[in-house]
Amino acid sequence: MGYEANVIEAPKAIVRKPRLTKLGVVYSGSRVGRGFSLGELRAVNLDIATARKLGLYVDVRRRSVRQENLETLRRFLEQIGLQA
Repeated sequence: MGYEANVIEAPKAIVRKPRLTKLGVVYSGSRVGRGFSLGELRAVNLDIATARKLGLYVDVRRRSVRQENLETLRRFLEQIGLQA
């Protein structure tokens, strides 16, 4: 008789690929980023300390707010039982 734990993995932020205009390269698409922006955390009523306690990465340099990341954060907070 084993014990099964429900492990909820912290989501990762999605960001746009950078434009390297100096080299003439334009990437289209998205990639996994360094963390969620402060605007995205504010939109779901989280502060930096609480987000980091939940295991979320925070990128304080990024300013964009992506709708995909907001939906991901809301789903994550529902899974762990917090209100978004």
